[in-house]
Amino acid sequence: MTPTARHDGVTSASDTAVQFLCDLFRTAHRPGPFELVRMARAAIGAEASWQLPSALAFLTRGGDVRTADRDYCRSLAESGEVINALRGTENEPPDITSTIDALIAQGRAYRSSTAFQEMVTFMGRFRDYAPYNNMLVKLQNPSCGFYATERDWRARFNRHLIEDARPMLILAPMHPVMLVYDLDQTAGEPVPDHLLQFAKFTGDFRQDWLKHSVANAAKYKIGVTFKELSSTHAGFATHARASGDCKMRIVVHDELDNASRFGVLAHELAHILLGHLGSDFDNWWPARANLSHHAMEVEAEAVAYIVGQRFGLSGSSPSYVSVHLVGESIPPGVSLELIAKTAGLIERFAKESHLPAPRSRPVRKPGRRP
Repeated sequence: MTPTARHDGVTSASDTAVQFLCDLFRTAHRPGPFELVRMARAAIGAEASWQLPSALAFLTRGGDVRTADRDYCRSLAESGEVINALRGTENEPPDITSTIDALIAQGRAYRSSTAFQEMVTFMGRFRDYAPYNNMLVKLQNPSCGFYATERDWRARFNRHLIEDARPMLILAPMHPVMLVYDLDQTAGEPVPDHLLQFAKFTGDFRQDWLKHSVANAAKYKIGVTFKELSSTHAGFATHARASGDCKMRIVVHDELDNASRFGVLAHELAHILLGHLGSDFDNWWPARANLSHHAMEVEAEAVAYIVGQRFGLSGSSPSYVSVHLVGESIPPGVSLELIAKTAGLIERFAKESHLPAPRSRPVRKPGRRP
């Protein structure tokens, strides 16, 4: 992943900045603008760092980089935030290191608890299914958290199928299909509390926080709906269908109380606004779809944790984060800068009833030069 085709006027300092970015793309890090500038100054010096905007623009136009990394460059180049970070014309996001450290410390402590061991033991009993079968299950039941055959539910978990249990079909060796069942289609031995309480938020909740959040999400073309999901699936964020005015959509489990709905919504909004679902044509959020799953989940839950703290809500963030720690540490690639920015924006979503809609990028007319 090296700079290949060159453009006229590219200086050696630009070459250095391009190489810095290409080296960065080999790592797990997709930092925010202030973090990127700090990393560049430490790696290539202050003078070469001033060429970051031109290097980002160059890699946006071409260069031997993956599409996701090109999208990352484009979102930073067109937003102008790197230039502002270099010039110091915008305030750096607040330092939230101590807050994240507290969350990670609580996650580490939870790992040594009996509840964590029960959860790990429960999850370890599930047999591994092929990725294609996992995809088939998700197509039939997008909110399915855990599934197994009737025999496995009985032998491994001491659970039986409920009356009129709805099966799902997967492919099986030596057989055309196999029937499997979601956890919600079974009864019997209790499952670990964490799996059923991981989305619980408690505290003195104001109903307009949720109302404002849904309305302001719509201004960012993020549609939010509430409907029944699996008991182990509190919500999800995904791309919206091609038709309609939404770019993204979020589904939240409608059987949650409103405080928990708000906490889950904050987590799912964070996934979108942190760029975990990919690029946005209007640059309303960055493009960071190639982070690891663990990094994405820690970032999103850290946002939900910070927002919850600011609104006086407490939840199960430490137990959720504990599953996604790498060893005892934060996964590589987690951006404290973007966590802080995103938490601040979602806080505004909840507090402000008339948050201005972001500006859409002008659509270029055919035949006009960019």
